[in-house]
Amino acid sequence: MMARRTEDTDAPPTPAAGLVLPRMLTLDQVKEVLNVNTPLVYALVRSGELRAAQFGGRNVWRVREDDLLAYIEAAYEKTAHRIAAGQIPEETITED
Repeated sequence: MMARRTEDTDAPPTPAAGLVLPRMLTLDQVKEVLNVNTPLVYALVRSGELRAAQFGGRNVWRVREDDLLAYIEAAYEKTAHRIAAGQIPEETITED
């Protein structure tokens, strides 16, 4: 029996072996993860600090989970540098 070529079938192509698609988060989910307000999330996206993409129509934004994790890591690094440089006085560190 001869195997049929992919072009000969009506089946949709299968993803390459090992391909893992990133998890996509809504801006509301990002807001919950960061525990911040909606305007701040939109400001982060508009400024490019938080990488996001618009899909379809208006206000359909998604953030890859990896991009959110990269943003969080960068925020920790930036904060550590500011503390080390004395730019954040100890008395300004409070819990919201």
